[in-house]
Amino acid sequence: MDLVPKVQASSPHSKTWRSIRRFVRSQHLQHAGAHWSHELEGAGIFAIKNPCSRLSASARMPALTGRSPAFTLIELLVVIAIIAILASLLLPALGTAKQKAQGLACLNSQRQLTLAWQLYTDDNDGELLCSTSRSSPRAWMTGALNFIDSNRSNWDIEQDIKKSPLWLYGANSPGLFKCPADTSVVKPSAGPYAGRTIPRVRSRSMNYWFGGQDGTDMFNGSGPGWRIYLRGSDLIEPGPARTILFIDTREDGITSGGFLIDMTGYPDALERIRFYQDWPASYHHRAGGFSFADGHSEINRWQDERTMPPIQKSGYLSFNPVPSPNNKDILWMQERATRTIQ
Repeated sequence: MDLVPKVQASSPHSKTWRSIRRFVRSQHLQHAGAHWSHELEGAGIFAIKNPCSRLSASARMPALTGRSPAFTLIELLVVIAIIAILASLLLPALGTAKQKAQGLACLNSQRQLTLAWQLYTDDNDGELLCSTSRSSPRAWMTGALNFIDSNRSNWDIEQDIKKSPLWLYGANSPGLFKCPADTSVVKPSAGPYAGRTIPRVRSRSMNYWFGGQDGTDMFNGSGPGWRIYLRGSDLIEPGPARTILFIDTREDGITSGGFLIDMTGYPDALERIRFYQDWPASYHHRAGGFSFADGHSEINRWQDERTMPPIQKSGYLSFNPVPSPNNKDILWMQERATRTIQ
C-alpha cells in the first residue's frame, strides 16, 4: 500500500498556485522593507516602523528611494533664468507706460496753469501778465532759478510760487509749476532743508513775448518791430491757438519767469536762427511740453539733435547766443511766438 499521498498537478491559475504566489510576494516585501529600514536608520534618517503597513507601493516610494522633494540646483537656475527673461520683456513696457503717464500729467498741469492765466485775464479786463519783471505786480513769476544753494527761489515755494498772481486763480498747487518728468534737485545751504537733497520747484516759463520785461522788449536782440502782447486783443497773429504761452524749460536753461524765443532769422534768413540763453526741455522722450493761449496743451517732439544737448548738472548751458542754422525746432517755436507789428 502506497502511504505517500499523491499530489495531483494543478493549473498555474488554480487557487492553490495563487495562494502560493501571494505568500512568496508578502515574504519578499517584508524582507525588502526590513532591509531598507535598517539601512536608513543606520544613516540617521528614519526607521520604517512597520514595513508591512497597508500604505500603497506608490505612497512608500519616496521613503524607499530616499529622494527629497526640494529643488535641485539646476532646477533653481532654470527658474531664475525664466524670471530674468520675463523681467527683460516687461521692464521696457513698464518704462514706456511711465513715460506716457508723465506726459499725460504734464499736459494736464499745463492746461490748469493756462486756465488760471485765462481767469486772471478775464478778471482784469483783458490785461495780460508779464513774462518777467524785476518788481512789477503784473509779472506772472518773480525771482530766478540758478545753481546757488542759498537761493530760496530754487526750493522754497513761499519765495515766488505762492506770490504768483495765478496762485489766487486756481493754480494753487506747487505741482502745476513743474513738469512731473523734471528730476532736477538742489541742496540748500540754509533753511529747514539745509543739507538735504530736494527737488527744485519750477520748470515752467512763460513766452517772453507776453509782456516782455515789465511791458517792454528789454532784450531787443531780435531786432525792432516784434509785437509784445499786453492785452488779449493783441493776440491777432498767429492767433491764440497758435501762440505759445507756457514752456517746459531745461534745468540748465531756466532762469527768470520768461522764455526768450529769439526771432533772429525769421522767416527768411534761417541760416541765422539761434538759441539765446533759454532752451526747451526734452523730458518726454525727445519731446517737450507747451500750452497755448487758447487753453490747449501739447507735447512737441524735437527733430534736431542740437535742440537736445547733454544736461549740464553744475551750471547753465549757455548765456551767450548759440547759432543753430536751419534748426527746424527753433523755426517751429518762432512760428508760434510772435509777429512783427504791421
